[in-house]
Amino acid sequence: MSLFKRGNTWWIDFTTPQGERVRRTAGTSSKSEAQEYHDRLKAESWRIQKLGEKPKYTWDDAGHKWLVETTHKRTHQEDARKLLWLQQFLRGKVLTDISRDLIWEIAECKRKESSGATANRYLALIRSILRKAEFEWEWIAKAPKVRLYRETKRRVRWITPEQATKLLAELPQHQRDVTLFALCTGLRQANVIGLGWDQVNLDRKTAWIPGELAKSKEDIHISLSDLAVEILRAQVGKHEKKVFTYAGKPIGQINTRSWRNALIRAGIENFRWHDLRHTWASWLIQNGTPMYDLQEMGGWKSQEMVRRYAHLAPAQFAKHANVVQNLICGTTTAQSEKQKRA
Repeated sequence: MSLFKRGNTWWIDFTTPQGERVRRTAGTSSKSEAQEYHDRLKAESWRIQKLGEKPKYTWDDAGHKWLVETTHKRTHQEDARKLLWLQQFLRGKVLTDISRDLIWEIAECKRKESSGATANRYLALIRSILRKAEFEWEWIAKAPKVRLYRETKRRVRWITPEQATKLLAELPQHQRDVTLFALCTGLRQANVIGLGWDQVNLDRKTAWIPGELAKSKEDIHISLSDLAVEILRAQVGKHEKKVFTYAGKPIGQINTRSWRNALIRAGIENFRWHDLRHTWASWLIQNGTPMYDLQEMGGWKSQEMVRRYAHLAPAQFAKHANVVQNLICGTTTAQSEKQKRA
């Protein structure tokens, strides 16, 4: 058959005049669009064979090849999602017809519905694919330059212990447990609500996030405080596999209406669930935790991600600044004593 369907997506399957089998996704749920793509590919393969024309590769070809070659990437599924969105603009486009102006129009559409930073992620994917097409696949002579939006410096939003206490008092029990555990451990949202009993040892007061579930792709080992252990013990028996539940089922979403309403009642503005992680890190830095230890505890892959909290620890750094003062004062005092004796 020339067309067949897998789930909601149509696939193409035909044999070229050279006897080569072409089998790929059409990247659409529309049968008419898939048929149009099939006919174009089949006609192109005939021209290449009979007329000696050079193949004109399309964005669909490039997107498919990219996904095939990057199945090992941590962001593979995210790339597939982005490519699906890009299809509305680039489906069937010959690579040589994709210009800087067209790319910028696409970026503006994404920026209007999200942000410049999000649009940059799509621009970066387009740029990577077109560079592959130029330098590795040799499908095009020159890829267009892709300009990214200027991104503002990443913010650090945190709340005080007093504000956290107010927030916890406004949350329903299941969300209070999850929020308090996040404040105790600094774990990301996905790692908190996805925590399984096979990742916890209550006797040793430890938990761990395996590399395949961590953003850094490296194992994270967590030393649990007494409060964190107490929270976990309260969840025992509620579910066989997952730690945090609601109405007997694992929690799937935490950024709910009740969370947002609790923030309003607590008088906390401009605060996201991920900011609990910033709050945890900020509290540690302000209370003397060395930055290297914070990096290990938080599972950050680079020191650059931790340095954004450095400005919160002036008192911690003051003792180092005083080293020079003490040396100078010590030398000056010694010289004064020497002069008095002379």
